Amino acid sequence: MSQLQRHIEIMDTTLRDGEQTSGVSFSASEKLTIAQLLLTEVKVDRIEIASARVSEGEFQAVKKITEWATANKLIDKIEVLTFVDGSTSVDWMLHAGAKVMNLLTKGSMNHLTHQLKKTPEQHFKEVGDVMALAQKNNIDCNVYLEDWSNGMRNSPEYVFQYLDFLATQPVKRILLPDTLGILVPSETGKYISSIVKRYPNIHFDFHAHNDYDLSIANVIEAVNAGAKGLHVTINGMGERAGNAPLASTIAVLNDYIKDAKTSVDEKSLYQVSKLVETFSGFRIPVNKPVVGENVFTQTAGIHADGDKKNNLYFNDLMPERFGRERKYALGKMSGKANIENNLLALGIQLSDTDLKKVTQRIIELGDRKEVVTQSDLPYIISDILDSNTIEEKVQVLNYVLTHSKDLRPSVTLRIDINGEVFEEHSQGDGQYDAFMNALKSIYKKKHLLLPVLTDYAVRIPPGGKSDALCETIITWDFNGREFKTRGLDSDQTVSAIKATQKMLNLI
Repeated sequence: MSQLQRHIEIMDTTLRDGEQTSGVSFSASEKLTIAQLLLTEVKVDRIEIASARVSEGEFQAVKKITEWATANKLIDKIEVLTFVDGSTSVDWMLHAGAKVMNLLTKGSMNHLTHQLKKTPEQHFKEVGDVMALAQKNNIDCNVYLEDWSNGMRNSPEYVFQYLDFLATQPVKRILLPDTLGILVPSETGKYISSIVKRYPNIHFDFHAHNDYDLSIANVIEAVNAGAKGLHVTINGMGERAGNAPLASTIAVLNDYIKDAKTSVDEKSLYQVSKLVETFSGFRIPVNKPVVGENVFTQTAGIHADGDKKNNLYFNDLMPERFGRERKYALGKMSGKANIENNLLALGIQLSDTDLKKVTQRIIELGDRKEVVTQSDLPYIISDILDSNTIEEKVQVLNYVLTHSKDLRPSVTLRIDINGEVFEEHSQGDGQYDAFMNALKSIYKKKHLLLPVLTDYAVRIPPGGKSDALCETIITWDFNGREFKTRGLDSDQTVSAIKATQKMLNLI
């Protein structure tokens, strides 16, 4: 890191503020796992893991984390939210083994007057008493100014009166939260700049909320204005619209604020994001920057073509930075370039003729709103190449399949055999059985023999992630000769009918 670059401390509060996401509650073991990952893999500077006095379960979770952190010489990176409550929070900290407290105090006259019903002088004295007690017990103290953003808007004289007092106290960091997520970037820059100029030797953290979807914009302004630390959560978890998301914050700092660097390892961000998604049940939107499933997926064929020619549709957010890969979606907007990129990843090359046929099949599936994945491609190719070798003398023109309660499944079938069209209606034990019965009736009229079906198997691409395709493989016996045909479709019965049409042409 060059001497011109500032180190911006990243404090992750997923385990405290993030757990205030509605419906989320981490177990003690989950909290420990997340804490370990954040400090050893993601390499954030600090983590806020809990609120004091919440519950016995919370206390046990904090104990697990502080014991691990102490053993690994990381205890100074573990922080707990505490309250202005005399000796109660300090005693709780001592029993829990924590060494850094984030004291929640009032950052606006509105909160002070209506919630605490106290004067500034009364509040400052009580805050000072708690800080003195913490210092006496070798506990470092950071101070939150709750509702600070509204305080700067509506009672700045109180905020500066309070900061003047804190400047005389044993405070390690002052934490400036936009508690209700109300700030616009211009305010964030103006407020923090004025504070940093007045107290240049104090470390200020900025804590953004995302109610107006402005948390990342406010993060940029806070750092440019001189904030030395930022509070974030994994996946932007938090109350209401959540907090500034860790992954987006790091990407923005690395790409847009050249004089500011962090210790965070970008390659670990996706891994920890997915883990927290699993633990919390709080699903990540597929279009969430950096960690969403779709954010490194090109859909339009023209974009894939541009990427092939000179990376025309790349930006600085390269997926490899985050341990991810660029993908090219397969669907109705796919062009040849999209499909060629996917084939290249599978080590497959096709002739232009076959590539056009594969492209057309994928577009057809996309028009039916089917999701096609890279895993489907070998199936599609196999089906198309298989079909290319068969001369179509028999064509299934139309069919209507019915399945009703308490009635046998039935089919009405229309088929062309060497230019002669037949139509038949039959019932069966299932839709495909009804189809075969109609087919047998037609072939009986033509005095033609049909093979005997000896085996019927259905499979989907490995992993079972696609909703687009299933492959039906039917084994036939015809005059003592065994052969197989395959059909491919999103509907199992239709894929079986396609496999049967191939059989009819082969015989």
